[in-house]
Amino acid sequence: MALSKPTSRVVALVITGGVLLSLGYLTVRGERTPAVPDGAAAGSISLESCEYATESGSVEADCGTLVVPEDRGDPSSELIALPVTRIRATSSRPGEPVFRLGGGPGATNMTFPEASRLTDDHDVVLVGYRGVDGSRRLDCPEVADAMQGSDDLTGAKALPATTRAFTLCADRLTRDGVDLTSYGVVDRVEDMESARTALGYQRIDLLSSSAGTRTAMVYSWRHPDSLRRSAMVSVNPPGHFFWDPRTTDSQFARYADLCRVDAGCAARTPDLAATVREVAADIPERWGPFRIKDTNVRVLSQYAMHHNGPGSAPNNAPTLIDAYLSGDTGALWAMSFLGDVTLPTSIVWGEFASFAMIDAPAAQAYYAAGGDPGSILGNASSDFLWAGPSGVSTVWPDSPDNAEYRTVRPSDVETLLVSGAVDFSTPARLATEELLPSLTHGQQVILPELGHTADFWEHRPEASKHLLTTFYDTGKVDRSEFDTRPVDFGAVPLSMSTIAELLVGVVLGGVVLALLILGLMVRGRRKRGGFGPRAGVWLRVLTVVPLGLGGWFLGVLLVWTVNPDDFVAGATVIAPGVGLLIGTGTYLAWAGRALPLQIRRTCLAASVGAALVGAFLGSWALPGLVAPVTAVIGAAAAANLALVALGFSPRIHSGLAPTADVPLA
Repeated sequence: MALSKPTSRVVALVITGGVLLSLGYLTVRGERTPAVPDGAAAGSISLESCEYATESGSVEADCGTLVVPEDRGDPSSELIALPVTRIRATSSRPGEPVFRLGGGPGATNMTFPEASRLTDDHDVVLVGYRGVDGSRRLDCPEVADAMQGSDDLTGAKALPATTRAFTLCADRLTRDGVDLTSYGVVDRVEDMESARTALGYQRIDLLSSSAGTRTAMVYSWRHPDSLRRSAMVSVNPPGHFFWDPRTTDSQFARYADLCRVDAGCAARTPDLAATVREVAADIPERWGPFRIKDTNVRVLSQYAMHHNGPGSAPNNAPTLIDAYLSGDTGALWAMSFLGDVTLPTSIVWGEFASFAMIDAPAAQAYYAAGGDPGSILGNASSDFLWAGPSGVSTVWPDSPDNAEYRTVRPSDVETLLVSGAVDFSTPARLATEELLPSLTHGQQVILPELGHTADFWEHRPEASKHLLTTFYDTGKVDRSEFDTRPVDFGAVPLSMSTIAELLVGVVLGGVVLALLILGLMVRGRRKRGGFGPRAGVWLRVLTVVPLGLGGWFLGVLLVWTVNPDDFVAGATVIAPGVGLLIGTGTYLAWAGRALPLQIRRTCLAASVGAALVGAFLGSWALPGLVAPVTAVIGAAAAANLALVALGFSPRIHSGLAPTADVPLA
């Protein structure tokens, strides 16, 4: 069956127009968040059966919404909705439920695949964090844009711009009716307490990690009678929502000791800490033509050193150490690029700021005392979080509830502290010296050669299960199933040097392929006078991806070489090349040379112009590294739409390939 000429053009118009309308919808659509049910009151909860994905597979759960006031001190406060998931215990007589408090700040609390390790005898309850998971999400695109548009993530020019971005975000959210002082640690604790009450639990156990341990501390200080036992993994006592370079240097010294007794590592350097210091002190400005951003390398280094397990690779200590020992500038460039791509959007910045303000005085005191004393990685990582001494701590609203919980208070709640011996983010020493003495019933386990939270969950899953369930069930601490996992300095399945080579190879190869395709299309068109209907259709289908990606890669090359303050997945980097190459390719596959020169020029201009508009629309439709994909779709749809529309002109349609009948089946 064949479609008639007018019908085929109408179908093409509908399809391409529908694609563009869909991209337009994605552009204006807001973030999907839970909604407050009609007629719901503060403290109410609604649940229905669901399934939850764990490392052991999908398990039965209850999913729903908890309704809480934004400002508990205001009777007329607006209500916000928080997602709740209860993963059911398999036992018919379960013990106290375990409430999970994940890390961050600025990260979700709804992802916990390890829940299945606890559900033999305990419900596991996840309550979404306000400001991240709830109906009001404190996104700060201003901050992400400022970071992505910087020529160095925490450089001297970048920090004032990031501070201005935090100010703009706070002002915008406040104008939208958000009370930014109601998104701190106390509010989070009260959300958990509301969930406990609504679910009908008399007492609960807590399982917290990293920044979530601060919530657990405040919970134990405010509501000790609601808690039975509390396990904290990677403990963050008050005053430590920044990374003290002195502590970081001491952890590098620990790794240096481990390197000396590892034959492979020792053969590469006599003093690991000294080598890292030497390289970090003289990070080159370029790798060949490609710009290296100094502070990007430093911040990514801090994050990579948090974990040393293979599951965290390539963002782990062995990969980072290999990069510093390799002597390859390309490895540092790869770290700089990955910092640009991953770090600015890794945090919900408004929620981070509201929650972290509890440590604002500590951050201010650190900077007032001079900040970095000349450490290996410097201030870059703390500057990334706080935007420097005049940043978040000075421009973001502070909750009056914070003052009471800025120092450690005593607690009678049975508490287990779990620390990794080489944890860069939350060193064991902080828990030992600052929190443990205040716990009447506190115990600490320090696991040799493990780093931050992910190492605890990755190394010997049966050991973490046994440690936690034994503690929850009996109050005893049995770490017997843990052994010492030596840091495997040679376990680098994908080195930063290899990543650099892959990135450059793919980008250059993509550009060459796209230009080669265009060249062959021009040559074929000159020799044949154009392409037949079927050939034209197949060309437009098969060439759109390589042409689109090649156009994007052209923009990426410009960013890497001459314009480092652009983001590689920003619209101004993606759309020009994508629109130009797809628009040109679509024209070459569509129009025959039999058309008069003026009409051919009109078709080329229409195809390229429409492709540029579609590429920009697609770039705005979805964020991050998905944007080039939607830009390619938008450019292809718009270019074809423009030429289909021109095909309705009697003067033009006779020279266009698609005017022939197109088989439907």
